[in-house]
Amino acid sequence: MEREIDGRMLTIPQHVAIILDGNGRWAKKRMMPRNYGHAQGSKNVEKMCEEAWNLGIKYFTVYAFSTENWKRPENEVNALMKLLRNYLKDCIKRTDKNNMRVRVLGDKRGLSEDIRDAIVELETVSAKNTGLNFSIALNYGSRDEMVRAVRSLALDVKEGKLTPDKIDEACFSSYLDTKDIPDPDLLIRTSGEQRLSNFLLWQLAYTEFYFTDTLWPDFDRKALIEAIIQYNSRDRRYGGV
Repeated sequence: MEREIDGRMLTIPQHVAIILDGNGRWAKKRMMPRNYGHAQGSKNVEKMCEEAWNLGIKYFTVYAFSTENWKRPENEVNALMKLLRNYLKDCIKRTDKNNMRVRVLGDKRGLSEDIRDAIVELETVSAKNTGLNFSIALNYGSRDEMVRAVRSLALDVKEGKLTPDKIDEACFSSYLDTKDIPDPDLLIRTSGEQRLSNFLLWQLAYTEFYFTDTLWPDFDRKALIEAIIQYNSRDRRYGGV
């Protein structure tokens, strides 16, 4: 889809995924604790969901908490879980107002029962909304996602629900957390880091990457438009043509 943005015609990526990075460094620069940075980063997610929808983006996926994040100091993990609880409650209230559909990616079994219950409620109440498709990756790791998918697929083969000759890329994709969600057109990582950190490894096979030094709490509409401009400058070729 093409839209005029700030005086120029741009092709808008249907699906933008973002690795949210730099909350701790943002807080440190302001002589504040890391948890303050995480809180500000959480607030920015809501702002950027609105900006993404206003720009014409249909799917918006953020990497909020990875399977590796459990290795962080206990007090930081506890603060992140508290922040997550509050975020999910607020998000439930906002979904109808914003007409936003929310999905949670990742292994929910690793989360506490009250958080799992909040996720079920959030996904249920927003399921019929027709606005932005917002996905949050929580307790998510792409390798873990693929292992879980293979286990489910193998069980279906064992139970006779699927024959090996029917297994292809589309079939495998249907076992992933992102089933029914198109692969990202554009991946953004903030804070200057240039690695995928075990995020959507299968889904990013043909995705354009954009890395910015901007720390996540400072990432705004202007920064998102710059990423889209860079996306438009790419010469997208397939099969070496």
